[in-house]
Amino acid sequence: MGIYLSAPKTEKFSQDGENENLRYGLSSMQGWRTSMEDAHAAYPDLDCSTSFFGVYDGHGGQAVSKFCAKYLHQQVVKHEAYCSGDIGTAAQKSFLRMDEMMCGQRGWRELTALGDKRDQFSGMMEGLIWSPKSGELKGQNDDWSAEEGPHSNYEGPTCGSTACVAIIRNNQLVVANSGDSRCVISRKGQAYNLSKDHKPDLEAEKERITKAGGFIHCGRVNGTLNLTRAIGDMELKKDKSLPPEKQILTANPDINTVELCEDDDFLVLACDGIWDCMSSQQLVDFVREQLKTETKLSAVCEKVFDRCLAPTSGGEGCDNMTMILVQFKKSSKPGPSTSEQPSPDRPTESSDSKEKPGPN
Repeated sequence: MGIYLSAPKTEKFSQDGENENLRYGLSSMQGWRTSMEDAHAAYPDLDCSTSFFGVYDGHGGQAVSKFCAKYLHQQVVKHEAYCSGDIGTAAQKSFLRMDEMMCGQRGWRELTALGDKRDQFSGMMEGLIWSPKSGELKGQNDDWSAEEGPHSNYEGPTCGSTACVAIIRNNQLVVANSGDSRCVISRKGQAYNLSKDHKPDLEAEKERITKAGGFIHCGRVNGTLNLTRAIGDMELKKDKSLPPEKQILTANPDINTVELCEDDDFLVLACDGIWDCMSSQQLVDFVREQLKTETKLSAVCEKVFDRCLAPTSGGEGCDNMTMILVQFKKSSKPGPSTSEQPSPDRPTESSDSKEKPGPN
């Protein structure tokens, strides 16, 4: 069977929620893959004025994606920059903090508990599709103190995960992305990429990789990964003379800050299992059409999966699929003048199935 099942697992794990400013729906599906390596987090009330949504697409195992879903939003809230209103800096530092936290005895223990038999750990807990419980955030103020033990010299996981998060506070939207999951906003029906897919063909990524002593072979970093930024994958971050931002592979995210306005319809966060099959504009068009008759947002996500799922194993439509759909409540968001040009990238159609995002 290789990396694929003889028949896809089409059971969908879905959730819906809302607050006074927005409502959201999310869903995940394993599909043709032999395991589910995606995770997600949804906190419409991260604090009294902030919402947090994140999609994490694991590779080589599920431990790192689960770790991010459990801890990344906590680190954002705890960072001093967050308290001063600098959400972008708090998000950027929290991405890098994930790599630090996964090292040593405590990191090894946490990853072991979160992983499954396919991960390179000795933990016995095995799961399918996972996100932290909504109540886990409250009451936690973990300083992540170091622990002594047989794995105190553990250098971190060899598996990894993308991370694409959207943090909404009043009319401000901050998107942080590392990897090839993607965030897209629909503004008057037009799709605008709020994140950049970090792929080996990007010149800035090539330059960092080669300067750090790495190489690109057959479109993959050091012949292994087909993305250039991710949390985890510590074997590609071993040069002690370089800061985390300049390693062959880096968790350092791009940060994009956007002012929301009345023209903004909805926001989509999704792993590349979706973007392999639909362009940003195609997905926006599909969602808009579904919203004419479907009020449950998670059901719209489920219909996207059915649209993308391949009829046979191999190629596009065979990856794990995770999607979060966030719809803005118009009456609570006056926003800036709609005559201004939006700051996200304009969508560009191409001959392949993916958008070609330009610089943010």
